[in-house]
Amino acid sequence: MKAVVFHEHGGPEKLQYEDRPEPQIKPDEVLVRVKASSLNHLDIWVRQGIPGYQIPLPHISGCDVSGQVERIGSQVKGVKVGQKVFVSPGLSCGTCDECKAGRDNLCPSFGVFGAKTDGGYAEFVAVPGRNVIVIPASLTFEQAAAFPLVTVTAWHMAVTLAGLRAGETALIMGAGSGVGSMAIQIAKYIGAKVITTVGSEDKAKKALVIGADEVINHTTGDVAKRVQELTGGRGVDVVIEHIGPQVWEPCLKSLAKSGRLVTCGATTGPKAEIDLRYLYSRSLTLKGSYMGTKAELLEAAKLVGAGKLKPVIDHVYPLKDARAAQEQMLSRNLFGKLVLTV
Repeated sequence: MKAVVFHEHGGPEKLQYEDRPEPQIKPDEVLVRVKASSLNHLDIWVRQGIPGYQIPLPHISGCDVSGQVERIGSQVKGVKVGQKVFVSPGLSCGTCDECKAGRDNLCPSFGVFGAKTDGGYAEFVAVPGRNVIVIPASLTFEQAAAFPLVTVTAWHMAVTLAGLRAGETALIMGAGSGVGSMAIQIAKYIGAKVITTVGSEDKAKKALVIGADEVINHTTGDVAKRVQELTGGRGVDVVIEHIGPQVWEPCLKSLAKSGRLVTCGATTGPKAEIDLRYLYSRSLTLKGSYMGTKAELLEAAKLVGAGKLKPVIDHVYPLKDARAAQEQMLSRNLFGKLVLTV
């Protein structure tokens, strides 16, 4: 089969389009003929190499996958050959106390498909049977590959951890990102007011189209100051952020008293500082978020299938151009998701 592979860690030039053996499935796995796979920042980090995170090389990336069931392992139930499916990207054991309680993202063995395993930058991929989900009939393969990881992440952050409620105001950082574009839509579905940030006027227009009430261009204005102006000096109830130290201080200064900040990423670096006096004197809550549960993904997928949440796709590339797609992601010149088709 054809696949995009890297044999050593490094830059985008390490990605090679080459022939690889077709995966051999285990009894509890399904072989999926890949139709589409979307990019995530995790693909970049894994390719670059993450200290303390060891993966076997060569490696095939791709956390978000859609396609058709080609073959089924002997232990897999409820799946049929030919079904159009997408992959739930969270890998868990299914038997520990956390998994049984529905908190599979807290499973001691939790990992992300396409990072812990070979992923969807290929013509075929082996997937645990419990991780394949039938695609809502209204979606294309490209749309089905574009929403799972970012949607379950945004849902877990905004709904489960932040507890965002109708009538509250949320600041969602990075409207042009996959998580940001979905978090805006989820917040509006809940009934919240949304303030978001972008890096260009072109992205500002697109953010308004997907539901943002107010847009701040962070390249030309002070985010925290503008948030205070837009909220009459009160601040926002919730901040959804996935960027890290570059925006950490303005995110904290944007919170109202008793505000909640949820973070899931560190695209600008791993370390951020905080004045503890500011944290406790304003009764702020900070929460870290790591993807989400399969139950949350299924709940969100119903809304995607019903058209209440819409995958935002910036550009579609053929599989062989995965390097160009990753280079576009690194440039930040995109709004929404980048998708590879097979």
